[in-house]
Amino acid sequence: MITSESNPIVKHVKGLQNKKNRIKYNQFVIEGLRFLQEALQHQVSIEYILYSDGLKKIKGGDELFSEIEGKYNLYHLSDSLMEKLSETETPQGLMAVVNIPQIPLNQLTVDGNIFLVILDRVQDPGNMGTIIRTAEGAGVNAVLLTKGSVDPYNSKTLRATMGAVFHFPVIQLDNNEELIDFLKQHQIQLIATHLDTTNTYDQINYKGNIALLIGNEANGIQDEFLNHADKTVKIPIVGKIESLNASVAAGILIYKALEKRSN
Repeated sequence: MITSESNPIVKHVKGLQNKKNRIKYNQFVIEGLRFLQEALQHQVSIEYILYSDGLKKIKGGDELFSEIEGKYNLYHLSDSLMEKLSETETPQGLMAVVNIPQIPLNQLTVDGNIFLVILDRVQDPGNMGTIIRTAEGAGVNAVLLTKGSVDPYNSKTLRATMGAVFHFPVIQLDNNEELIDFLKQHQIQLIATHLDTTNTYDQINYKGNIALLIGNEANGIQDEFLNHADKTVKIPIVGKIESLNASVAAGILIYKALEKRSN
């Protein structure tokens, strides 16, 4: 049993709570029974699994342990050390280090009917995770994240995705020009949310290759993208607020696009 915080495995897991190390090692940490079950179901690349005796005290814990024993690299931690490592209020005695899937933008299959969502520097982990979850539920092909967006693999974002990242492409980009060139090359219509437009979200055609662009919560969409947008749309505000929450706005647009693409 591992009891020391200075153990190399423990230090590595703790280090992955930092975005810099997640990028360096292309790994992230998942926690809890449901998350690991989701990862196993979708055959995610798991580096190793950490467990404590607390796992056998929760419903389904024994069954899951029987499923993973002998098939994965397992490390037994003391309950107290697991609690120190955990980022949840009620640790279940189970964590895993998962390899981040590397999906290049040019590997996306553009078949004349691709449906993408682009998040431009979205900062709130809850918004990010909710949008990814919503996009997956609506049959979107991938979510693309521009440089400056919150890390989709931090613990708060992961919880908000409800496991969608295990079976849905989330592609992080470092270069805006690469994204713009990709959209042009494949004739993907860029539809950007913007308050300064006369087009409401329910008035346009969403068929064919499309990418819905959602901007930063405080500063909206970068001019570089707005200048290349084929259409800008807004969601009418009837009350006195200035704008909607980013994840709510994204959900409205995504499902309106799905409705119009299905008709």
